Amino acid sequence: MIDAHHHLWQLGAGYDWLDAPELAPIRRTFTPADLQAALAGTGVTQTVLVEGGRCDPDEAALLLSYDLPEIAGVVAWDDPAASFLPSYRDLPGADRLVGLRAQVQAEDVDYLGRDDVRKGLRTYGRAGLVFDLVIRQDQLAGAAACAEACPDVRFVLDHLGKPKAFTAWRSDLARLPANVAAKLSGLFTEVDDVRPYVETALELLGPERLMWGSDWPVSTLAVPYAESLSRIRELVDDPRVFTSTAREVYGLPAVQSPRRDPWH
Repeated sequence: MIDAHHHLWQLGAGYDWLDAPELAPIRRTFTPADLQAALAGTGVTQTVLVEGGRCDPDEAALLLSYDLPEIAGVVAWDDPAASFLPSYRDLPGADRLVGLRAQVQAEDVDYLGRDDVRKGLRTYGRAGLVFDLVIRQDQLAGAAACAEACPDVRFVLDHLGKPKAFTAWRSDLARLPANVAAKLSGLFTEVDDVRPYVETALELLGPERLMWGSDWPVSTLAVPYAESLSRIRELVDDPRVFTSTAREVYGLPAVQSPRRDPWH
């Protein structure tokens, strides 16, 4: 199985969001060894490592340096309006770079409508890289419009758009065009009952556009790693959500070596 969304971070290295009092249980360094311990016995053999809100190009070098067999791809931070992508190309481990992400959730609701942002996103598409959308629910309609305007870019909606109001969320999720896939990730820290959100995502997007991600270690604020996986598996019986969707969307290798080169 593939975990399409998890993090690693080093305490004191720029992850200031961890200072919030409610995040005290995860306010520590999480290492590749910690990841391997979490994966043990779960059947997860490949993962996608996602930037952790540091918003610093130096984090990309760190994440790409983790030469762990389980890490099949990395989604690094970038600013689409002032991209660091050319410098990432020469980093050791750049063959693991499968996508980019900006902290859009911290921006205003019109951010994805900006011309300079969309220009940068189209650059990602030409490079064969996915753009992960970490957004608030009120940004979901704007994300759909952006994806429609950038049909050659592949997008992945993280955490199903962090739903809050079910009816409005469902309506906006239905607007996502075919070049947007989504992750069943981060739900246990967002909603009390994940079932209606998972069932709705399956209905509207289908398993070929859905992938499972743990959002570990943030997810441990609500449930242990193995439980977060087992509870989603109770709701989803299509293996594509746990394997082929992530592999196809991110271009992950079927085996750990060789990895594809996203630059050619």
